[in-house]
Amino acid sequence: MTTLTPRPPYTPAELDSLYPHHLELQQVQILLRHGERTPVGTRFQNAGLAAYWPYCAAANRLKDVVLSSDGTWDHLSWKRQLETLGRNDVPTLATGSRGEVDAVCEAGELTDKGRETTLALGERIRKLYINQLKFLPSTLTPDTDSAISLRATPIQRALESVQQAYSGLYPPSHRAAALSPKRITRRSIQDETLFPNESACPRFRELAKAFAARTAELYNDSPEMEFLNQKVGKYMPESSPRVAVDGHPRLSGIMDTINATRAHGPATKLPAVFYEEGVIGKVDRVCTEEWFVGYQESNEYRTLGIGALIGDLTQRMVERVRADGQPTAAGVLGHDGGRFKLSLSGCHDTTIASALSALGAFDVNRDHWPNFTSNIAFELFRRKDLTSVPATNTVPTATQALPKPSWWSALFSSASVATTATSSPRAPISELPTTEQQKLGEYYVRLRYNDNPVSLPYCAQPGKHLEGDKSFCTLTAFKEAADSFTPTDWKGQCRANLGTSAFQAMVERPPGLASGDVMVNQ
Repeated sequence: MTTLTPRPPYTPAELDSLYPHHLELQQVQILLRHGERTPVGTRFQNAGLAAYWPYCAAANRLKDVVLSSDGTWDHLSWKRQLETLGRNDVPTLATGSRGEVDAVCEAGELTDKGRETTLALGERIRKLYINQLKFLPSTLTPDTDSAISLRATPIQRALESVQQAYSGLYPPSHRAAALSPKRITRRSIQDETLFPNESACPRFRELAKAFAARTAELYNDSPEMEFLNQKVGKYMPESSPRVAVDGHPRLSGIMDTINATRAHGPATKLPAVFYEEGVIGKVDRVCTEEWFVGYQESNEYRTLGIGALIGDLTQRMVERVRADGQPTAAGVLGHDGGRFKLSLSGCHDTTIASALSALGAFDVNRDHWPNFTSNIAFELFRRKDLTSVPATNTVPTATQALPKPSWWSALFSSASVATTATSSPRAPISELPTTEQQKLGEYYVRLRYNDNPVSLPYCAQPGKHLEGDKSFCTLTAFKEAADSFTPTDWKGQCRANLGTSAFQAMVERPPGLASGDVMVNQ
């Protein structure tokens, strides 16, 4: 199934191991893929698949803000019905697989199942960070509301998914009556970096097309594609009778329909052959390579595709370090002052796999396309006892966790932070003053992908992780890895190198992985 099967809640023993007592959790940033949705395009009606799906009960309960004649604001409750063009262009109501006219979904819309699973994700987050770890307040009040930060891409299913997750994290019974409406931050599409944004980044669009074309050249005449044609080729449209990476529909479009139907009910299913293990495995393998191998082979691909988001995440960690024990300074910390404790960002499958790939934690030859509601938690910890829990380095350098400041430097720590606060929290670590590098050395970053700890290759090196556990990367090392592909001017770099080759003479591996392999099919 493409619905994520969550693991059981952590046991007390697992919690003790995952959250050591000598580390104090400071901040959590969660990227969450939206829940189950309908396909983004209509396909395989010739195979009996309905064009419209009756899984969107929210369409019967819509509510929008309207302005009243007396100048006050009101809410208009309404119900959506979809209309389509019938025979001879006669308008007709769109109907579901069994003739339904209500609760009919639009293309790519979050379904009832998607709302259930993202709500459940929020409940699991509550179980961990509130019930088990006591990291967040049990009830949000006006005084504690700033502990939670919400963000979503401009795509509606991402917004609705983060709303559902927030409702699971803080259900109505745990939100004070005096609480103001929750702010959810969004960006216009030309500024969006919460997913790899081909439409706003011309150079990244060129790179993505080049790597997709290379995948098509590698696989269109391969044994894998021949197998897929034997199995499902008869269901392809007459205008494009062969299954191909760049066919019509593209192989990724076929995967989109397979994955959406696997997550929903029997009324919207393809013929059984589409769900055979061999078919699913080969489609997943080739599509994963098409979409994500660029992050494993090109630093420019990493920088333009996901580097700005990784830079955002790292910036907020640095802001949190700066905010530790300091008054908020306008223009120094972020718009949230670096003081939130947990953020939820509604995003997409491409966000999840791209972020992991760029950090060297996703292998297109081994890992599978992220399921619905897949999520990555970026957890920031601070060392409680710097003497008894040293990092594994023996000689402190700018790329390693530095030792605990002396009592003399600690006495003037406020002055040091005030000085470093004039530098951008996005500046490369090599440009930060020594005092701030030293402060970053007190912190660790750990990623959990679908509740499983992730060890980053760059952090596996001596001196770059917590002794005895490579999943705890020093913040110094994590920032070094992030700096290697964080753009300095994303929009400017998106307009650079246009028309040049997407491929370098040598493979440029993610930080921590050996580079130098010769590219295939340059």
